[in-house]
Amino acid sequence: MTIKTFEDIIAWQKSRELFLIINKSLTNCKNYSYKDQLLRATLSISNNIAEGFDRGSNKELRQFLVISRGSAAEVRSMLLIAEDLKLISPENLQNSMILVKDISRLLTGFIKSINGQQKTDNG
Repeated sequence: MTIKTFEDIIAWQKSRELFLIINKSLTNCKNYSYKDQLLRATLSISNNIAEGFDRGSNKELRQFLVISRGSAAEVRSMLLIAEDLKLISPENLQNSMILVKDISRLLTGFIKSINGQQKTDNG
């Protein structure tokens, strides 16, 4: 499949799904600073994929994918803390952790494929 827009990127699609799950899970959360930080980190995953893709160069795309992968790690960390604080149901935690780990794996593969293209392009 050829990727024509950032919306075609599976990691972006999954990060959108992740945001919806986490946002819904935290509807009644009164820890507003925690909630805000987790939602911002989750949005950062998809937004960095989109921004990097539309920059138009593999070098910049790779940089933004690395940032996106870092945001995914932040989300994983914050989800574990949400579990400790009992801010998220076990089911939503499990679904979110599966998604965010899958996103990280997809981003790692995407970064590796870009690295391979750069080596090929440079001869």
